[in-house]
Amino acid sequence: MGHPRVTKAGEGAPDVVVVGAGIVGAACAYELAALGADVLVLERGVVGGGVTAAGMGHLVVMDDTRAEFALSAWSRQLWLDLAPRLDARHAFVRCGTLWVATDDDEYAYAQTRQQSLARDGVACAMLDAQALRAAEPALRDDLRGGMIVPDDGVVYAPAVAAWLLAQPVKGRIATRLDANVERVTQTGVQLAGGESIAAGAVLLANGFDAARLLPGLPLQPKKGHLLITDRYPGTVHHQILELGYIKSAHHASGTSVAFNVQPRPTGQLLIGSSRQFDTVDPAIESAVLARMLARAAHFLPGLRDLNAIRAWTGFRPATNDGLPLIGPAGPFATGLHPATWLAAGHEGLGVTTALATGKLIAAQMTDGTAPIDASPYLPARCAPQEAAHG
Repeated sequence: MGHPRVTKAGEGAPDVVVVGAGIVGAACAYELAALGADVLVLERGVVGGGVTAAGMGHLVVMDDTRAEFALSAWSRQLWLDLAPRLDARHAFVRCGTLWVATDDDEYAYAQTRQQSLARDGVACAMLDAQALRAAEPALRDDLRGGMIVPDDGVVYAPAVAAWLLAQPVKGRIATRLDANVERVTQTGVQLAGGESIAAGAVLLANGFDAARLLPGLPLQPKKGHLLITDRYPGTVHHQILELGYIKSAHHASGTSVAFNVQPRPTGQLLIGSSRQFDTVDPAIESAVLARMLARAAHFLPGLRDLNAIRAWTGFRPATNDGLPLIGPAGPFATGLHPATWLAAGHEGLGVTTALATGKLIAAQMTDGTAPIDASPYLPARCAPQEAAHG
C-alpha cells in the first residue's frame, strides 16, 4: 500500500496508530487495513465503549446542511450494504424513522423536508393523522401527522466495532486495550506509562478526548441522558422523533429535551433525548431525566405505565458548526507528528456516519477518491485565521 501522505516510521512500526476503538475508530482502522495498511488501534477502555456504548445506535439520514446530508446519506447506504453480513449480536433492524408533527406548521416543515429528501433519492413519505395512528397506535391521537423514512435503522454499535476490528483484511489490525495515550509526539504517541510508539501516521478517533491531546481543538461535550425499559414487544414499531428534535439538536447552550424513542430487538424501548452544555459530570441528573421522560410521555402516554430498568449518560463530541473533523489535524498539531489526522466531533451522528468516515479518512490518507467532497469536514476550517494561514 502506498502512503503518499504517511511517512514510514521504521521497521516493525505500524503505518497508522488509531487512537480510539469506538465505532468511528474501528471503521477507520478497518478501511485503512483493507487497503493494506498495518494498523495499531490503541484504546484506554474496551472496544466499543465510551460514546459508542452510550448512544442509541440510530442510523438516520439528516439534512440540516448539504454536508450533513452527503455524509449521513452515504454512510446509511454503507450500513444497508453491510447489514447482510451482520448477525443477531449486532442487533441491526431496518425499523425506519418516523418524524412526528404536532401541528400544521410542523407538518408543513415535514412536507418541505420530504420533498427535499425525495429529490435527493431518499425514500420517504408523508403520513396524515390517520396513517400515523395506523403506523404507531401508541402515539397520542391528536397529532397532525408525520414523515416516514423507511430505510433508516438501528444497530448495536459496540458489537459492530469489535466485528470490524476482527475482520480479515489485506493489511493488519492489532488492538491494544488499557492503552491510555498521554500525548502525540513528533514520531508517534506516548502512553501514560511512558512507553513511546512510533508510527507513520497518528489518527485521533477518540471523540472529545482528542481535545486533550490537541489543545485548542474546537470540541465541546454535549451531555445526554438515555433510559431503557423492560421488555414490551410491539409497543412501538419505528424509531420515533418529534420534529422539534432537530431544533433541540442544534441548541448551543442551556438544557433541552426532545421526544425520541427506539424499539430494540429485545422488545425494550430506548428513550431519549437530552442535551446539556458546560458540564463533564457523568452523574444522572434526576431533574433532566424527569423532563425528558415527561416529554416522551407527552407523545406516548402509555410510557407512564412501563418499568424502567436503567438510565445512563454520555457525552457527544460537538463542533461549533455541527460537522465532524475528518482529515489532517493541520494547525492543531503544530510541532507534533507531521501526519496527525482527525476523525472526531460527530456529535449524535457518530454511529450513522462511522462507515463513511472510515472510507473518507482512508481515501485522504492514501490520496484515493471518495464519492463525496471531503472539504466541508476538514479540521482546518475551524482553525484561527492566523493559524490556518501560518
